[in-house]
Amino acid sequence: MGRLEGKVAIVTGARRGIGAEHALLLASEGASVVVNDIGGSDADDAASVVAQIESHGGTAVASTASATWDGAQEIVASALDAFGRVDVLVNNATFGRNNDLWRYSEADWDHTVDVNLKGYFAMVAAVVEPMARQGGGSIVNTSSGSGFGHPSYAVYSAAKEGLIGLTRSAAMELGRFGIRCNAIRPAATSEQFHEYQVFAAPWKPLMDATMGTGAARSDPDEIAPRKVAPFVVWLCTDAAIDVNGCSFRVAGDRISLLSLPTPTATIEQAGGWTLDGLDSTAPTDLLKGVTNAYTLDAHPDLQVFGQTEQG
Repeated sequence: MGRLEGKVAIVTGARRGIGAEHALLLASEGASVVVNDIGGSDADDAASVVAQIESHGGTAVASTASATWDGAQEIVASALDAFGRVDVLVNNATFGRNNDLWRYSEADWDHTVDVNLKGYFAMVAAVVEPMARQGGGSIVNTSSGSGFGHPSYAVYSAAKEGLIGLTRSAAMELGRFGIRCNAIRPAATSEQFHEYQVFAAPWKPLMDATMGTGAARSDPDEIAPRKVAPFVVWLCTDAAIDVNGCSFRVAGDRISLLSLPTPTATIEQAGGWTLDGLDSTAPTDLLKGVTNAYTLDAHPDLQVFGQTEQG
């Protein structure tokens, strides 16, 4: 028997890349899978992944509903209608667009946050009742290393880092029902990654200057999407029953547990601080060694406004 025999899983954004790998591995471990994605080409859609699963003897259905506030209910209903329960939710749908922070439109903001945060919240909220009634379940949210800071990706970064707060809060609130909620920050190549490289090229010097090794990418084979799926599926098994509210970096052969933000220095003054007191104490006792690593002199493309005006 597979590790997830008799279980039912939903994977959003599952027509290709990491999401498709999740769906395929979940099915190979015995889960019945709702493969959710809003669409693609005839050969690149949710139905094509369902066909792959069925060709290997697995069970799956396709869902093309969007994970909106109402669409999330439809996606969960498709699992309940087809299989009678839902045990696993892997939130994987994503969308991001590069731009200078000051050039994003409100529509860019809304669409990015809708997909990467609002849609995830809607899916989590939609599975709570069926999971709680059956005694538990596992939720895995797909965040991003961009949340650590990523020039030209500010909106995506904000949404994906907000997702970490959602994950922790959901774990605290839903643990009483036997529902676990964790997050991953994957690094993997895909069709989307190659598209990203093209669009991000104008900002690469700035990324290299500010992100350091965070901007570097390994050989594509070393961070293939298939290398992310085993840990995600493992988090959904009983072997990870005590793992809740955690976030992980998953990159190729390496998996890292990430710690919660913790104080590194603290100053205290009875009665509160004055500006004079902070002038004399903060630089040495609170901020010793802290420097501004993002000054203008350290950055390329300083004439970005002038270049834009010149066309």
